[in-house]
Amino acid sequence: MVSLLEILERCNICPHECNINRVKGDLGLCKSSFKVKISSYFAHFGEEPELVGKGGSGTIFFSGCNLLCIFCQNYEISHLNQGYEISVRELADIMLELQHSKCQNINFVTPTHFTLQIIDAIKIAKAEGLTLPIVWNSNAFEKVETLNKLNGLVDIFMPDLKFFRNTSAEILTTAKNYFDFASLAILEMHKQVGDLIIDKGIAKRGLLIRHLIMPENYSDSFEVINFIAEKLGTNTYLNLMAQYYPSYKSYLIPEINRRIYPDEYKIIVVYAKSLGFRRPSYIFS
Repeated sequence: MVSLLEILERCNICPHECNINRVKGDLGLCKSSFKVKISSYFAHFGEEPELVGKGGSGTIFFSGCNLLCIFCQNYEISHLNQGYEISVRELADIMLELQHSKCQNINFVTPTHFTLQIIDAIKIAKAEGLTLPIVWNSNAFEKVETLNKLNGLVDIFMPDLKFFRNTSAEILTTAKNYFDFASLAILEMHKQVGDLIIDKGIAKRGLLIRHLIMPENYSDSFEVINFIAEKLGTNTYLNLMAQYYPSYKSYLIPEINRRIYPDEYKIIVVYAKSLGFRRPSYIFS
């Protein structure tokens, strides 16, 4: 079996396949070396209600990113790579601490570039009593081969399916072929965990897809919704997010250098409803 060190000596865990030696400290597009780097962790009460419950979502924010959207609202963490390094052992301890704090789940935010280290940490934490559902909160720019390593370890996949047209991603991110990989990644996520299962108001297992609606339909929202309906069905839990605001280098593209208008959001929601989407009901009010 190939070891973690061997894989990261020629890193190819995400679609960029930088093939750089992270063990020696080389940095690829994600700006991350071998050691795990996080910006913060805490009980997050701003996630979907089904993730928050009474104790909050036990959220761990990883530094760096393999997508680097020019409009990123957390650019200090993703682009500027702010944070501090921790060991795999310390990451496992954080999970156990969040469980002790009565969080509803462990929520990994932007985890893709640290997938292999996270796998090791999950195994350690589970061996020492971790029982909370694991949430994989990613940008969906992932390889199926890497996601296969998560099979049986992740309970809830929560990708943000950002674009349908690769041309949109090429303008706004570092991924020229975003949808080619994101579409396959989401199908693999669904294959592993199925539709979202909610018990007594709390998500236990399954797929939850987010989609951030952007000005002037730069997020290809109609096409994204069509893809989900056709490939996964309208029982898919789809969160159409309205909280876009211009950040970081959004000013470089005048069309997205503003918040979305209420009518822009309403049109997308009405369209989703016309296809039969009803989950979650609270965003369709």
